[in-house]
Formats: sequence, C-alpha cells, structure tokens
Amino acid sequence: MSEEKHLMQEIIPIEVSELLDRVQDMKEAGYRLGQLCAAKAGGQFHLLYSFDKDCALTNLKLPVKDGEPIPSITGVYWPAFIYENEIQDLFGFQFKHLALNYNGKFFKVAEPTPWNPKQKEG
Repeated sequence: MSEEKHLMQEIIPIEVSELLDRVQDMKEAGYRLGQLCAAKAGGQFHLLYSFDKDCALTNLKLPVKDGEPIPSITGVYWPAFIYENEIQDLFGFQFKHLALNYNGKFFKVAEPTPWNPKQKEG
C-alpha cells in the first residue's frame, strides 16, 4: 500500500483592501478556487477563500465588518458567483460588482436564516 502525503494548509489574514490583488496573485500562480465560506468566530464574521494547487490549500481569511461591502472576486474567478450569492442570502453580506447577482433570492427559504440579521428584521 502506498503512503499518501497530506500537506499542511496555510491561513493568511488579509484586509478588504488587499482582497482583489491577493486573489489575482493566486490566479496568476495557477491556483484554483476551492471554496468560499463565511463563519462567525470570536464574535466577528470572517470569509475564508480557499485555493488549491498541487493538493495544498492556501486560505485567505478576511474579517467582515457589519455593513461593509466586499469586492466580488467574480472578475477573477467567475464561478465564485455561486458562493457569493449564497453568502449574501445566508449572512446578509453585500458583494460589490458581483457578475451574476441574485439580489438575495438565490435560495428560497421558508424561514429566515439564523446568521442574516436583515432577514430577522423583515
């Protein structure tokens, strides 16, 4: 039986002003977008952009301030429109210049999502 080597993953904290340049660098270096997710940790929301190259993950961790618009990465990785629309619906974040924007109607849900304060207000 052959032995598999699992590489470590790197998490790089970034700020909103760095996002598009960092994502463009990943694309130019040959990384593919693996996923984009949102999570709350330590009382603050973060976005985690995960990129894969040669079975190793590099993650960009972006803190999200309440009401702060986030630049869309769909100009670099077009398929990110799925992740970004999902996050808009479930968490209430807004992405600027989203290539295909469902404006909060990507999912049809019977009840408000627990992470989206805007749905709780309405």
